[in-house]
Amino acid sequence: MDKRYTFTDFIQLIERLRGEGGCPWDRAQTHSSLKPCMTEEAAELLAAIRIYEKTGNAENMREELGDVLLQAVMHSVIAQEEGLFTMDDVIAEVSEKMIRRHPHVFGSALAEDPGAALNNWEAIKKEEKDGKSWIPSPLQEIPQELPALARAVKVIKKADRLYGLKDGEDTLWQRLEHAFSQLRPAGESGERVQAQERMGDMLWLLCELAYRCGLLPEQILADRIADEIDFFEAETE
Repeated sequence: MDKRYTFTDFIQLIERLRGEGGCPWDRAQTHSSLKPCMTEEAAELLAAIRIYEKTGNAENMREELGDVLLQAVMHSVIAQEEGLFTMDDVIAEVSEKMIRRHPHVFGSALAEDPGAALNNWEAIKKEEKDGKSWIPSPLQEIPQELPALARAVKVIKKADRLYGLKDGEDTLWQRLEHAFSQLRPAGESGERVQAQERMGDMLWLLCELAYRCGLLPEQILADRIADEIDFFEAETE
Protein backbone atom coordinates (compact mmCIF):
# COMPACT_ATOMS: atom_id res chain seq x y z
CA MET A 1 0.00 0.00 0.00
CA ASP A 2 1.73 3.15 -1.25
CA LYS A 3 -0.50 5.75 0.44
CA ARG A 4 -1.67 5.83 4.05
CA TYR A 5 -5.15 7.31 3.95
CA THR A 6 -6.35 9.46 6.84
CA PHE A 7 -9.82 9.70 8.34
CA THR A 8 -10.29 13.00 6.50
CA ASP A 9 -9.30 11.31 3.23
CA PHE A 10 -11.91 8.64 3.88
CA ILE A 11 -14.71 11.15 4.50
CA GLN A 12 -13.77 12.98 1.28
CA LEU A 13 -13.80 9.67 -0.59
CA ILE A 14 -17.38 8.96 0.57
CA GLU A 15 -18.40 12.52 -0.29
CA ARG A 16 -17.06 11.98 -3.81
CA LEU A 17 -18.95 8.70 -4.17
CA ARG A 18 -22.11 10.54 -3.12
CA GLY A 19 -21.42 13.64 -5.21
CA GLU A 20 -22.04 14.65 -8.79
CA GLY A 21 -20.40 12.13 -11.09
CA GLY A 22 -20.06 9.65 -8.22
CA CYS A 23 -21.32 6.07 -7.93
CA PRO A 24 -25.04 5.67 -8.85
CA TRP A 25 -25.54 3.05 -6.13
CA ASP A 26 -23.93 5.15 -3.38
CA ARG A 27 -25.83 8.26 -4.47
CA ALA A 28 -29.15 6.39 -4.27
CA GLN A 29 -28.71 5.31 -0.64
CA THR A 30 -30.67 6.72 2.28
CA HIS A 31 -30.57 6.17 6.04
CA SER A 32 -33.40 3.67 5.65
CA SER A 33 -31.95 1.77 2.67
CA LEU A 34 -28.66 1.31 4.52
CA LYS A 35 -30.24 -0.31 7.60
CA PRO A 36 -29.79 -3.89 6.30
CA CYS A 37 -26.17 -3.08 5.42
CA MET A 38 -25.39 -2.01 9.00
CA THR A 39 -27.02 -5.15 10.37
CA GLU A 40 -25.00 -7.34 8.02
CA GLU A 41 -21.70 -5.54 8.60
CA ALA A 42 -22.12 -5.67 12.39
CA ALA A 43 -22.78 -9.41 12.18
CA GLU A 44 -19.72 -9.91 9.97
CA LEU A 45 -17.59 -8.00 12.49
CA LEU A 46 -18.81 -10.31 15.26
CA ALA A 47 -17.91 -13.28 13.07
CA ALA A 48 -14.46 -11.79 12.49
CA ILE A 49 -13.93 -11.42 16.25
CA ARG A 50 -14.89 -15.07 16.68
CA ILE A 51 -12.39 -16.05 13.97
CA TYR A 52 -9.69 -13.97 15.67
CA GLU A 53 -10.38 -15.64 19.03
CA LYS A 54 -10.05 -19.07 17.43
CA THR A 55 -7.09 -18.44 15.11
CA GLY A 56 -5.27 -15.33 16.37
CA ASN A 57 -5.53 -13.90 12.83
CA ALA A 58 -6.82 -10.30 12.99
CA GLU A 59 -6.83 -9.60 9.23
CA ASN A 60 -10.55 -10.26 8.79
CA MET A 61 -11.42 -8.22 11.89
CA ARG A 62 -9.50 -5.22 10.51
CA GLU A 63 -11.42 -5.46 7.24
CA GLU A 64 -14.83 -5.76 8.92
CA LEU A 65 -14.13 -2.83 11.25
CA GLY A 66 -13.51 -0.81 8.09
CA ASP A 67 -16.89 -1.88 6.72
CA VAL A 68 -18.65 -0.82 9.94
CA LEU A 69 -16.79 2.51 9.81
CA LEU A 70 -17.94 2.90 6.20
CA GLN A 71 -21.55 2.65 7.35
CA ALA A 72 -21.03 5.26 10.07
CA VAL A 73 -19.37 7.69 7.66
CA MET A 74 -21.99 7.09 4.96
CA HIS A 75 -24.81 7.95 7.37
CA SER A 76 -22.92 11.06 8.54
CA VAL A 77 -22.32 12.26 4.98
CA ILE A 78 -26.00 11.75 4.11
CA ALA A 79 -26.97 13.64 7.28
CA GLN A 80 -24.64 16.49 6.27
CA GLU A 81 -26.33 16.64 2.85
CA GLU A 82 -29.68 16.86 4.64
CA GLY A 83 -28.45 19.69 6.86
CA LEU A 84 -28.81 17.60 10.03
CA PHE A 85 -25.26 17.17 11.38
CA THR A 86 -21.70 16.36 10.29
CA MET A 87 -19.15 13.72 11.20
CA ASP A 88 -17.41 16.35 13.33
CA ASP A 89 -20.67 16.70 15.29
CA VAL A 90 -20.84 12.92 15.75
CA ILE A 91 -17.26 12.76 17.04
CA ALA A 92 -17.75 15.76 19.33
CA GLU A 93 -20.94 14.31 20.84
CA VAL A 94 -19.56 10.84 21.51
CA SER A 95 -16.37 12.33 22.98
CA GLU A 96 -18.35 14.57 25.31
CA LYS A 97 -20.53 11.61 26.31
CA MET A 98 -17.55 9.40 27.14
CA ILE A 99 -16.02 12.15 29.29
CA ARG A 100 -19.36 12.88 30.99
CA ARG A 101 -20.04 9.20 31.74
CA HIS A 102 -16.57 8.58 33.18
CA PRO A 103 -16.32 11.10 36.04
CA HIS A 104 -14.06 8.61 37.85
CA VAL A 105 -11.52 9.08 35.04
CA PHE A 106 -12.02 12.68 33.86
CA GLY A 107 -13.46 14.17 37.05
CA SER A 108 -13.28 13.88 40.82
CA ALA A 109 -15.68 10.94 41.33
CA LEU A 110 -14.34 7.60 42.50
CA ALA A 111 -15.10 4.11 41.18
CA GLU A 112 -13.10 1.41 42.87
CA ASP A 113 -14.39 -1.52 40.82
CA PRO A 114 -16.15 -2.26 37.49
CA GLY A 115 -19.53 -2.53 39.23
CA ALA A 116 -19.29 0.98 40.64
CA ALA A 117 -18.16 2.33 37.27
CA LEU A 118 -21.17 0.69 35.59
CA ASN A 119 -23.54 2.14 38.19
CA ASN A 120 -22.11 5.61 37.52
CA TRP A 121 -22.57 5.08 33.78
CA GLU A 122 -26.22 3.99 34.16
CA ALA A 123 -27.09 6.84 36.53
CA ILE A 124 -25.60 9.48 34.22
CA LYS A 125 -27.24 7.85 31.19
CA LYS A 126 -30.63 8.04 32.93
CA GLU A 127 -30.13 11.75 33.66
CA GLU A 128 -29.25 12.37 30.01
CA LYS A 129 -32.37 10.61 28.72
CA ASP A 130 -34.90 12.02 31.20
CA GLY A 131 -37.34 14.26 29.37
CA LYS A 132 -36.31 13.19 25.86
CA SER A 133 -39.59 13.17 23.92
CA TRP A 134 -38.63 10.30 21.61
CA ILE A 135 -38.08 7.85 24.49
CA PRO A 136 -41.56 6.54 25.44
CA SER A 137 -40.50 4.53 28.52
CA PRO A 138 -37.39 2.95 30.07
CA LEU A 139 -38.30 -0.49 28.70
CA GLN A 140 -39.51 0.63 25.28
CA GLU A 141 -36.28 2.53 24.66
CA ILE A 142 -34.48 -0.83 24.21
CA PRO A 143 -34.24 -1.06 20.39
CA GLN A 144 -36.77 -3.32 18.68
CA GLU A 145 -34.11 -3.93 16.05
CA LEU A 146 -32.03 -6.06 18.44
CA PRO A 147 -32.24 -9.84 17.98
CA ALA A 148 -35.23 -11.01 20.02
CA LEU A 149 -33.27 -13.13 22.52
CA ALA A 150 -30.78 -10.33 23.18
CA ARG A 151 -33.58 -7.77 23.52
CA ALA A 152 -35.50 -10.02 25.91
CA VAL A 153 -32.55 -10.21 28.31
CA LYS A 154 -32.06 -6.43 28.16
CA VAL A 155 -35.75 -5.89 28.96
CA ILE A 156 -35.59 -8.39 31.83
CA LYS A 157 -32.41 -6.84 33.21
CA LYS A 158 -33.82 -3.31 33.13
CA ALA A 159 -37.18 -4.44 34.55
CA ASP A 160 -35.34 -6.16 37.39
CA ARG A 161 -33.39 -2.99 38.16
CA LEU A 162 -36.43 -0.70 37.93
CA TYR A 163 -39.22 -2.81 39.34
CA GLY A 164 -37.73 -6.06 40.64
CA LEU A 165 -38.56 -9.51 39.26
CA LYS A 166 -41.45 -11.12 41.11
CA ASP A 167 -40.95 -14.85 40.49
CA GLY A 168 -38.13 -16.88 42.00
CA GLU A 169 -36.23 -19.49 40.02
CA ASP A 170 -38.36 -22.35 41.31
CA THR A 171 -41.52 -20.60 40.13
CA LEU A 172 -39.95 -19.93 36.74
CA TRP A 173 -39.10 -23.61 36.31
CA GLN A 174 -42.67 -24.55 37.25
CA ARG A 175 -44.07 -22.09 34.72
CA LEU A 176 -41.70 -23.44 32.06
CA GLU A 177 -42.75 -27.04 32.76
CA HIS A 178 -46.41 -26.02 32.59
CA ALA A 179 -45.95 -24.22 29.26
CA PHE A 180 -44.18 -27.29 27.87
CA SER A 181 -46.92 -29.61 29.08
CA GLN A 182 -49.51 -27.47 27.25
CA LEU A 183 -47.60 -27.57 23.97
CA ARG A 184 -49.32 -29.57 21.24
CA PRO A 185 -48.47 -30.30 17.58
CA ALA A 186 -49.47 -27.34 15.39
CA GLY A 187 -52.10 -28.71 13.02
CA GLU A 188 -55.13 -26.54 12.39
CA SER A 189 -55.15 -22.76 12.71
CA GLY A 190 -56.25 -22.65 16.35
CA GLU A 191 -53.64 -25.20 17.35
CA ARG A 192 -50.93 -23.20 15.62
CA VAL A 193 -51.92 -20.08 17.54
CA GLN A 194 -51.82 -21.99 20.84
CA ALA A 195 -48.47 -23.57 19.96
CA GLN A 196 -47.10 -20.12 19.12
CA GLU A 197 -48.27 -18.74 22.46
CA ARG A 198 -46.78 -21.64 24.44
CA MET A 199 -43.48 -21.39 22.57
CA GLY A 200 -43.45 -17.65 23.28
CA ASP A 201 -43.97 -18.38 26.97
CA MET A 202 -41.16 -20.92 26.95
CA LEU A 203 -38.69 -18.67 25.13
CA TRP A 204 -39.39 -15.76 27.50
CA LEU A 205 -39.04 -17.96 30.58
CA LEU A 206 -35.78 -19.42 29.25
CA CYS A 207 -34.45 -15.87 28.74
CA GLU A 208 -35.43 -14.94 32.30
CA LEU A 209 -33.77 -18.09 33.67
CA ALA A 210 -30.65 -17.36 31.62
CA TYR A 211 -30.53 -13.83 33.06
CA ARG A 212 -30.81 -15.22 36.61
CA CYS A 213 -27.87 -17.53 35.85
CA GLY A 214 -25.76 -14.79 34.26
CA LEU A 215 -25.98 -16.44 30.83
CA LEU A 216 -26.60 -14.92 27.38
CA PRO A 217 -29.23 -16.88 25.44
CA GLU A 218 -28.30 -15.21 22.13
CA GLN A 219 -24.74 -16.51 22.47
CA ILE A 220 -25.89 -19.90 23.79
CA LEU A 221 -28.08 -20.43 20.72
CA ALA A 222 -25.35 -19.17 18.37
CA ASP A 223 -22.88 -21.65 19.87
CA ARG A 224 -25.43 -24.45 19.64
CA ILE A 225 -26.12 -23.66 15.97
CA ALA A 226 -22.39 -23.89 15.28
CA ASP A 227 -22.25 -27.27 17.05
CA GLU A 228 -25.24 -28.55 15.06
CA ILE A 229 -23.69 -27.42 11.78
CA ASP A 230 -20.52 -29.32 12.67
CA PHE A 231 -22.66 -32.37 13.52
CA PHE A 232 -24.63 -32.26 10.25
CA GLU A 233 -21.49 -31.82 8.18
CA ALA A 234 -19.70 -34.65 10.03
CA GLU A 235 -22.66 -36.94 9.30
CA THR A 236 -22.27 -36.36 5.56
CA GLU A 237 -18.56 -37.14 5.44
